[in-house]
Amino acid sequence: MLRRADQPVAVGRRPWSWLRHVPNPKTTPFTFGYLVVLLATTLVLEFADPAVTDRLLQLSSTDAHNLWRRPLTSLLTSAIWLPGESWLPYVLIFALAVAPLERRFGARRTALVFFSGHVVATLVTELPVMALISARVLPVSAGHWLDIGVSYGFFTTAGALVFLLPGRARLVALAAVEAFIALIWLSDDPATFDSIVTLLGHVFAAHFGLLFWGPRLRARIPRPGPDFAG
Repeated sequence: MLRRADQPVAVGRRPWSWLRHVPNPKTTPFTFGYLVVLLATTLVLEFADPAVTDRLLQLSSTDAHNLWRRPLTSLLTSAIWLPGESWLPYVLIFALAVAPLERRFGARRTALVFFSGHVVATLVTELPVMALISARVLPVSAGHWLDIGVSYGFFTTAGALVFLLPGRARLVALAAVEAFIALIWLSDDPATFDSIVTLLGHVFAAHFGLLFWGPRLRARIPRPGPDFAG
């Protein structure tokens, strides 16, 4: 059967085309490099002396006590450790939320969104705890708990991506993010102090990305110019 020259030819999708969405050094250097760092620190936690790893985690924790004594150290290092034992789930998490933002806006801006969310959400949740401990409303023990991980940065980038979606898809994605936050909270011990602080941090980070970074990133998307006839 002959096909007209002007008739479009159906092109099948290449069987391995999905691999282009996996974080890699060429298209998503920030996401890929970050995952490499997280893999390295996960291996350290797995194979290093427990006394050494416990000390490293204590120095990196962004709990109120640590922020008061060593704010820069804890803020800079708390996001290079994973709270769980498995690294692989975070490959999927970064591929869904961080890599798409980087492919669209570049490594530098994605890093800014991610780390601003990590820092701001940490300060918004822990500074009130520090104030309440100083006022003797909360016990000193409320300032001592292990607070590490990448979740604040992740939820900030996810919130920014949600804002970039059109109409109804934005509402569905926002509901999915909120449900994910609730699931994380309920999967832990929801009545504990650290779970409540983490919940508030996740909620703030997601809405910080949605309401602060989302509009700013959308403003950077080029709009198509008007079509002129003739």
